[in-house]
Amino acid sequence: MTQDTAYHYNVIRRAIDLIDAAEGPLPLEALAQAMQMSPAHFQRIFSAWVGVSPKRYQQYLALGHAKRLLAERFSTLETAHAVGLSGTGRLHDLFVTWEAMAPGDYARGGAGLTIRHGWCDSPFGPMLAMATDRGICGLGFAAESGADATLADLRARWPDAEHRDDARAIRPLAEAVFGGAADARLHLIGAPFQIKVWEALLRVPSGHVTTYSEIADAVGNPRAVRAVGTAVGRNPISWLIPCHRALRKSGELGGYHWGLPVKRAMLAWEAARSEAPEASHS
Repeated sequence: MTQDTAYHYNVIRRAIDLIDAAEGPLPLEALAQAMQMSPAHFQRIFSAWVGVSPKRYQQYLALGHAKRLLAERFSTLETAHAVGLSGTGRLHDLFVTWEAMAPGDYARGGAGLTIRHGWCDSPFGPMLAMATDRGICGLGFAAESGADATLADLRARWPDAEHRDDARAIRPLAEAVFGGAADARLHLIGAPFQIKVWEALLRVPSGHVTTYSEIADAVGNPRAVRAVGTAVGRNPISWLIPCHRALRKSGELGGYHWGLPVKRAMLAWEAARSEAPEASHS
């Protein structure tokens, strides 16, 4: 992470913490003062990072935002592909191609695989990317859990693979995650049921959400809501397989493997960008 990127991310994280702790909306002047910046400078950094003003972003980060998403932007997975994945309005999503590892290979814990990894910048803090020769197999976010724990977590998914620290090889794949590249290749390493759940998540358009029970219906096992939640939590390719778009029926966020502040920021970032540029001047 570059010095400027780390500084800007920490500004945004501190602002989010203040917003979370506040009982109501915070004016621009109060946020800027807390960041020891002028209002204009703070607004410029904030808007450049997320695409909308702090005022509008606070609306997306509000606790009721998830409920509003369910009411207004809920996607049934049967129609999500036709409605969202082929649309021209998705400003930053990629066309994702994926293949699943054979169950026998998964059972061997990655034996025989070479998995390279490297750290990259992301809008949500330091991001660890992992890849086999066939595509990205792991994305983790360290803003809440820390770099060492994030690396240990993802490496433990495939304990018998050969793991190599190779940021140079990883960089082009990682840049495709947020860089607007035409294609992102994924190599899904998981049990068959997990992969069915992750495939369902890939059909939820950006800026939309679904529920754990909806996913259970989509994979043909409507009673398996708890198992779906476990599979969502075990998703090794966060963001590109958008487990942050899965909510409880009540509108509560549910869990998130890399921390609920990261999940809230992802949902807010997507909602904001889906309305830019008209929202950026609010």
